[in-house]
Amino acid sequence: MKQYVIEPERQTEIALSCDVLVAGAGIAGMAAAIAAARNGARVILLEREYGLGGMATLGLVTIYLPLCDGQGEQLVFGLGEELLKLSIAHGAEAAYPKAWLENGTLEERIQNRYITQFNPHLFALRAEQVMTALGITILYGSTAVGVVRDGSKIGAVIIENKSGRTAIAVRSVIDCTGDADVCHLSGAQTVLHSKGNGLANWYYYFSEGKVSLKMFGLADIAPSQKRVPAGGGSGVVPKDTAMVESLDKGTRFSGVDGFELSRVVLAGHAKMYEDILKHREADPEYVPTQASAIPLVRMSRRLAGAYTMDESENKKHMADSIGMTGDWRKRGPAFELPFGTLYCREVPNLLAAGRDISVTDDMWDITRVIPPCAVTGQAAGTAASMSDDFPSLDVAALQKKLTDQGARLHGNW
Repeated sequence: MKQYVIEPERQTEIALSCDVLVAGAGIAGMAAAIAAARNGARVILLEREYGLGGMATLGLVTIYLPLCDGQGEQLVFGLGEELLKLSIAHGAEAAYPKAWLENGTLEERIQNRYITQFNPHLFALRAEQVMTALGITILYGSTAVGVVRDGSKIGAVIIENKSGRTAIAVRSVIDCTGDADVCHLSGAQTVLHSKGNGLANWYYYFSEGKVSLKMFGLADIAPSQKRVPAGGGSGVVPKDTAMVESLDKGTRFSGVDGFELSRVVLAGHAKMYEDILKHREADPEYVPTQASAIPLVRMSRRLAGAYTMDESENKKHMADSIGMTGDWRKRGPAFELPFGTLYCREVPNLLAAGRDISVTDDMWDITRVIPPCAVTGQAAGTAASMSDDFPSLDVAALQKKLTDQGARLHGNW
């Protein structure tokens, strides 16, 4: 039988206010905050960790997956491309996309997808400078723990950090938590991924005079070259899909259970320690230099929005498209991402971006990675700068703004 305590009623101070609150500072949150600020909104970016980039930097998943369709055509522009260039402003760790950044031929672009590998620290620090220059208020070590509704809309978001429990008054909210936390707290309908997540724990190591990335466990590697042995790679991004297995085939986790996440992190650390010791037997100089600081959650909980997109909608025209993406796993597919995947009708001033958008399980594996996260983040930030009632937003006006900002909305099919 469960036991309970009764918490006393309390009065929570409104410590801050903003036009747009972005919850989660991964790639989607970064893009959303930048887009909203550039379009004139007062923005607060909420992040539970103490650095920008989420899985891409703190998780060490430092592969900027393709901006192209694998057939030589670029699909992702705007902030999706801007952030790629920002990630390698001080040089690529591997896979510098020369064919795309230095006017390569069509044949060279077909052979080499628009992909790169970046240094997580330099990317996060450079992005932080960009955001502070835009006047974005970044609140590190802060987590959304509650929502206060004003009718159907969110009037304030309750946060907790080292200062305690306070509230932020908002005009609109963009959920970029990766786990649809604000959507869930607000009462919007959400859906859990049916298969859960496998175990992975990426890390950097020093060996043979250099530091390399070990893609330890499930690895997202873009198409088209040789396979990678289970458990990792050399730090150079292979061109072919290598679906590396989970570190433990018996482990599946939802990503939204705090107790479960602690067990998963412990299991990942144990596997990593075992792997390091194994390598040190052959090479005493083999030492880890950095391990992923957050659980490598890929698909957990997402919004059930006004429209739910499926993988079968390859090259389908979407009248309300807010950007495009390819399929990182294979060549050919191209998708127009509809605005209807970003909002729901029951909470009209709430948007989702990145891993939180409304897609089927099959489509989720396509839209959870960096390029579509940046695309949906840019769209959400731009929309939030325009309105606090997204079901009635003038989508044509939003599309014009996005086009003016460099986004590509439709394919030539």
